Amino acid sequence: MSSLSIEIHETAFVTSTFRSLNETLSRDVYAELWSNSRTDVLVKKYLNQVCVEEVSAHCLRNRFFLEEIERLKPDVVINFGCGFSMYPFLLDENIINIEIDKEEVINYKKSRIGEFIKAGKLPERTIHFVGVDFSEDYVEKLLKTIKSIKKDKTSFVLIEGVLFFLSRKDTEKLFDFFSETQEKGDYIGSASFQKGLKKSEGFKKLLNFCNKEMVKTEASDWQTIEDDFYRESKNYDLVNHQDYFSLSKKYNNEVKLEENLILNENFYILKKIV
Repeated sequence: MSSLSIEIHETAFVTSTFRSLNETLSRDVYAELWSNSRTDVLVKKYLNQVCVEEVSAHCLRNRFFLEEIERLKPDVVINFGCGFSMYPFLLDENIINIEIDKEEVINYKKSRIGEFIKAGKLPERTIHFVGVDFSEDYVEKLLKTIKSIKKDKTSFVLIEGVLFFLSRKDTEKLFDFFSETQEKGDYIGSASFQKGLKKSEGFKKLLNFCNKEMVKTEASDWQTIEDDFYRESKNYDLVNHQDYFSLSKKYNNEVKLEENLILNENFYILKKIV
C-alpha cells in the first residue's frame, strides 16, 4: 500500500477540497478551511487516476442539498455522517444543527470549528456535535439525544457520502431509525449510487484507486441502491430525484467526459408521510 494510504474518514478532507475548488458551483465558501497539503496530494492523484469531474460532482451535491434545505426551511438539520461539511454556516443562523459522525471525526471537527469561530473565520451557529461508536448498539442512546434536541421541531435528515460504505441491512436499520426521529412532513436528503455504475469504466478506475491507496476491495464490497428502495418506503414519499447530469443542466455545469467515465451519483428528497 502507498505511504499515503487513505483511511475512510480521510475522504471527508478530500470531499471538502473538491467543494473548495469551485465555490461558485458548490456555494461553499468555507470548505477551504479544511485544506491541507496531504489532502492536496491525494486529491490530485484521485482526479488524475479516477475522474476529473469529481470536483463538479461533489460541488453539485453540496449545492443541491443546500438549496433544498433553504427551500424547505426546517427548524433542525440532522447531518448523519457529516464529515467536514459546512452546511451550518451556509444556512440560516436560526437553524439548529445536529452533526453526527464517528467520535474521532466529531472531536476533531468540533475543536477546529471552535478555533475558526474564535479567529473570526466562521460565524456563530447553534451546533450539537454528536460522536457515535457505530460498532456498538447506538440506536437507543442516539435516538434519545436527537429527540432531546429536536423535540417537536421540523427536521431535515441529511445522509451523503455514507451509504456506499454500508451494508443493506445497516442501511435499512438507519432509515428505520430516521423515521423514529421524525414526524409527518419532515424530510430526508440522501445520496447513493445505482447498480449500473459498477459496470462503468469510471467505477473500475475507482476500484483500482481504492486498492492502491485505501484498502483491498472488490466491487461487491460497495453498496449500490436502486430507486425502488426510496420509492417503495412505507414511511416516506419520494418527492425529488436528481443525478449528476440533471443537476449539471440545472446549474449550467459543463459535462466534459463520456457518461461511462463519470461516477454518477443520485440524489433523493423523501418526505415523511406517517
